[in-house]
Amino acid sequence: MRLFFFLSGLILFPLAAFASPAPDEVAGRVIAELNGRRIELPLLDSRLSVNIEGDVATVEVIQTFSNPSPEPLEAEYLFPLNQRAAVYGMEFRVGSEVIEAVIREKHKAEAEFETAKQEGKAAALLTQHRPNMFTQRIANLMPGRPVEVRLRYVQAVPKIDGRYELVIPLIVGPRYQGVDATRDVDRVASRDEQQVLPDSGWSLSRLPEYPGVAGLDLPETVASDRVSLDLNLISAATLGAFGSDTHPLRIDRDGNRLTARFAAGKVLDNRDLVLHYTLGGSALEAAALSHHDERGGFLSLIIEPPELPRSEEIMARELVFVLDTSGSMNGEPMAASKRFMRSALKGLRPSDYFRIIPFANTTRQMSDQALRATVQNIRAARSYIDQLNSGGGTEIDNAIRTAFGTKQPADTLRIVVFLSDGYIGGEAQVLRTIRKQIGKARIYAFGIGNAVNRYLLDAMADEGRGYVRYVGLDENALEVAEVLAADLKSPLLTDIEIDWGDLAVEGVSPDRLPDLFAGNSLRVYARHQGKEAADIKVTGIANGRRAELPVRVELADSADEPALPLMWARRRIAVLERRVAVGERIEESDQEITRLGLDFSLQTRNTSFIAVSRQVVNNTEQVARKAGVPLPMVSGVKATAYPQKFAGSSSPEPEAIFGFIVVAVMTFLGLRRRKRV
Repeated sequence: MRLFFFLSGLILFPLAAFASPAPDEVAGRVIAELNGRRIELPLLDSRLSVNIEGDVATVEVIQTFSNPSPEPLEAEYLFPLNQRAAVYGMEFRVGSEVIEAVIREKHKAEAEFETAKQEGKAAALLTQHRPNMFTQRIANLMPGRPVEVRLRYVQAVPKIDGRYELVIPLIVGPRYQGVDATRDVDRVASRDEQQVLPDSGWSLSRLPEYPGVAGLDLPETVASDRVSLDLNLISAATLGAFGSDTHPLRIDRDGNRLTARFAAGKVLDNRDLVLHYTLGGSALEAAALSHHDERGGFLSLIIEPPELPRSEEIMARELVFVLDTSGSMNGEPMAASKRFMRSALKGLRPSDYFRIIPFANTTRQMSDQALRATVQNIRAARSYIDQLNSGGGTEIDNAIRTAFGTKQPADTLRIVVFLSDGYIGGEAQVLRTIRKQIGKARIYAFGIGNAVNRYLLDAMADEGRGYVRYVGLDENALEVAEVLAADLKSPLLTDIEIDWGDLAVEGVSPDRLPDLFAGNSLRVYARHQGKEAADIKVTGIANGRRAELPVRVELADSADEPALPLMWARRRIAVLERRVAVGERIEESDQEITRLGLDFSLQTRNTSFIAVSRQVVNNTEQVARKAGVPLPMVSGVKATAYPQKFAGSSSPEPEAIFGFIVVAVMTFLGLRRRKRV
């Protein structure tokens, strides 16, 4: 199969003869020749309209697609959204016509899209491939007639290390599919072109083909002004510091209100936008919000850990460091990862044990058993880290199995510290492995890069009841890595449970409550049938002792907090998606995902937004040619991280290269033999 794609690429994709971009284009013009024919690819302009009220964000993503070519196009755009976003609305504009998209079961939406395409109508179809990865398809994008798609979503803003952090992803990074993808995953003929997962019978939609990348397999002609920002923030509590470490902003403040825009006006979508702010007057250890409408009651419970003195009884730890050394970590990511490791080793206590597991195509170990954190062993570990190089694919699952594959030292807490950009496509297999082998261990995940796979790394930390942090590749990346590594936190509150008392609840999310760390908060959603106030109780273990916190919940009989039902439904869907990923109650979970998507008008793995124009826009006899919207390279990521036309991996494997050489020699000999005949 790999050889087939290689030969197909040689025959079908000879890109050459490019033109320079015009400065007034929407998103830069990319012109190529395909088999002697000029090809102009679709253009894109994006606007972000963000409204934040306290710790809830409502975001509108406005995408404008233009067709600079003289023929109709079917455009496809691969883009990310926050994995916790509840996408509840889509609007499609063609000229003066405005169409509100409707939610459909995925296969029905795809059928409507194909029908509209054949009828010459404009149409827009939104498809979810992963909770953080989507494609927008536009049928009959006509020359000189831009179309606009507006997506709306809502999400809670999590509190991390004492401040609120809102991440708005701007680009999908490359995904490594794995050397075992064709061997361990059976292909089945279906309308969704799905994968059947081994040992579960569950099917997942295949990842879309990664589009052309400017500066890699397309010329560097994607303009630097593709995305703009219009942000408004209002808070009832005192608004503290606000800013971004990823993008310079122009900020205007008026008390507890502010507006923000990109300082440059528009930016290139080659790194995620991360915003952070602090709110005063929010020192409550637990608080609840509620909402009631014709669908019933919904509540949100926010829990913060108690402020405790540092325990003198510190349990010995086995720290298992799992380091991604694949091709996508080359350069700055690898430097930050090594800086992290040096600081983490420095912070080990004499009672601790450690292991170091680098991985790429294969998994290695510094030692096949845990080493005591002696001066000599730490010195040897530093030397081992210094000689590590990056290259190859990202076989995470093998590394996870190795992390749990040795005997744990007695009377220790095993903490698996995972450093990666998460650029893989087989997230489900990794989560299943963790669920089966985690036991009482914890996972701390550290994402290194400017557009990492947050869905995977967040999910790994959730499964491991630990936490996740991210190191962006800006001028402070090395310092940030060092600070995070120096403080590998111990949880303040573990084994958390909620006694709901007489309050009847269902659909509690998350269903596996994580540990609580200093500076963090835990948000729990539930559907309820109560009408009046209720008394509930939060319990856990703090410093080895039972901790208990009573909470009085006032249940509203009005539709205050209108975002609550959407956020509850999205978090419930996330729980169900995790069950699917780990092979738990698959059919039941799948059906509930579909039902929630339709009932709450939410984009899911099983439901899609579809919008079709009433008017026919393509009156020509030309069939719209498929063309992907080109993407820029992710900031800080080397070309070796991207899918090659022949393999779809981070870099060609030695056996693949050898195979190409053999095929080339055989082809050459075959041609010579034909000439002789």
